[in-house]
Amino acid sequence: MVFSVELEGIFVPNLTPFDRHGEIDGGALRDLVDYLMGAGVSGLVVNASTGEAPLLSREEKRTLLGIVLDRVNDSVKVAAGTGAIGTRETIELTRDAADCGADAALVVTPFFFKPSDEELFQHFASLLASVDMPVILYNVPKFTGYSISPGVIERIASECGNLIGVKDSSGDPGNMAEIIRQVGDGISVLSGSADMILPTLALGGRGAIVAVANVIPETCVGIYNAYRKGDLGEAGRLQLKASFVNRVLVREHSQIAALKAASNLMGRSAGFPRRPLRPLSPEDEGEVVEALKQMKLL
Repeated sequence: MVFSVELEGIFVPNLTPFDRHGEIDGGALRDLVDYLMGAGVSGLVVNASTGEAPLLSREEKRTLLGIVLDRVNDSVKVAAGTGAIGTRETIELTRDAADCGADAALVVTPFFFKPSDEELFQHFASLLASVDMPVILYNVPKFTGYSISPGVIERIASECGNLIGVKDSSGDPGNMAEIIRQVGDGISVLSGSADMILPTLALGGRGAIVAVANVIPETCVGIYNAYRKGDLGEAGRLQLKASFVNRVLVREHSQIAALKAASNLMGRSAGFPRRPLRPLSPEDEGEVVEALKQMKLL
């Protein structure tokens, strides 16, 4: 089956709010979804790494996806993170997402064990042959310990059906350029790094799926809109802001804790990280406060 899902713009891998006891806070999640939709994002990605997916049970993933789909009510696209260590579990989680009504699945390359190029191809080939929904391949070396090569991505895209996009979080402009060169005419290539939103668009990519959009969605959407209008000066100005906020919240501190702290400080309840992750220390939170003030976000 050939799927037609528009995969362009700014997508947010939304945070998962937990209370002090590590339980899902559905009310806070609904409020966060309302805020992100109001900011003009193109879609949400539930159960991604920013949503602490490795710390969620299979049932919790279904619950969270149901909450978001109900709240969105077809207003924006909703993808679900369904990647796992093994092929069998990845297929099961992706079928869960399809059953719940997600528009697409974001599938990280297998982690813990480092697969060969052929094993990576067979993993995605088996997945794409086994599920009835569009898939976005997710390359994130900082979490998996390796980067899938553009050549393997091209082989998957050309030999298998249902692959509609790639999220590249390598942060490497050369890698992004090569992915776009090899597959950009056929599928959407999206940046997974806030530093690379504008460079990705300039290279021919179609947008981004970035964690920092939980905190500054208007800025990220603004980069995309300004670029599409040909206003490179404005796009560049907003990219500088996004890169600074990304450096503070994603690169310099514990990513989940810092994003949740920033959201809470800005009046949008993101709750607490789930253990073993912990909230920021008072000292680190103070640095986040100063950064938000510098960007006039507080």
